[in-house]
Amino acid sequence: MEGNMKAIFLALVISVILAFDHSLQVNANALAKSMVITWGKGYASIHGDELELKLLDKNSGSAAKSKAAFLFGSIEMLIKLVPGNSAGIVTTFYLSSTGANHDEIDFEFLGNVTGQPYTIHTNVYCQGKGNREEQFVPWYDPTAAFHNYTIHWNPTAIVWYVDGIAIRTFRNYESQGVPYPNKQGMRVYTSLWNADDWATRGGRDKADWSHAPFTAHYRRFRARACKWNGPVSINQCASPKNWYTSPVYNKLSNAKKGQMDWYRNKSMIYAYCKDTKRFNGVMPKECSLPQF
Repeated sequence: MEGNMKAIFLALVISVILAFDHSLQVNANALAKSMVITWGKGYASIHGDELELKLLDKNSGSAAKSKAAFLFGSIEMLIKLVPGNSAGIVTTFYLSSTGANHDEIDFEFLGNVTGQPYTIHTNVYCQGKGNREEQFVPWYDPTAAFHNYTIHWNPTAIVWYVDGIAIRTFRNYESQGVPYPNKQGMRVYTSLWNADDWATRGGRDKADWSHAPFTAHYRRFRARACKWNGPVSINQCASPKNWYTSPVYNKLSNAKKGQMDWYRNKSMIYAYCKDTKRFNGVMPKECSLPQF
């Protein structure tokens, strides 16, 4: 009897996985089939499931974007950042809609001089307004190997993950007057560009072009997400029937929250909700509301 129950349970698990993957599975050549180079075609290349972006000088750079746009789901990429002296160089992985009132969810990686840590820069734009930055230093060398960066986004919250560890959340408080990105489809974007006027120590450390070309590598793009098909998708993608709207994704588990607290306490270097000087003491409303 016990053996039969185990077999039944295993069969159910497999059937759920297959049902889930049937509509959302991305094959081994997902990146080549799902993304296109949009800038610096002479410097960027896509081969199978790998993307390489290069930056040769202050006037060059390269970028790619997904062919499809999405509204809610889990978007992930493996990234290996520019090694050595990367001061002034920014590598990105983010979601964005278009237009002046665009929505955007950011991972940006700000380079540094040799021996100093990268900065993981996160932000959220809602209806064209950002100013919701949080920054961290990684607990690993992001240039030595590929690491997983995931944006999980549903009608309840946005969660940024690094190698499966949640580092930040931004909850939906639209009912209390806080804008939330839930009505515009967003494409996935990657880029490598020169930002030495601000990226490293406020622009004090400039890019050293003797180290060019600077190269960033991307691998295994996965979008387990609801494809955007225009305004009709606003309700369809927010349906409680979708996997990412399940109650289990409405908040972090105690274990996930514990990991996040550990990382934030150890590695956060900037949080807009703590910058009272920047906002002249009139803090954004979400800063007084629980995010975790």
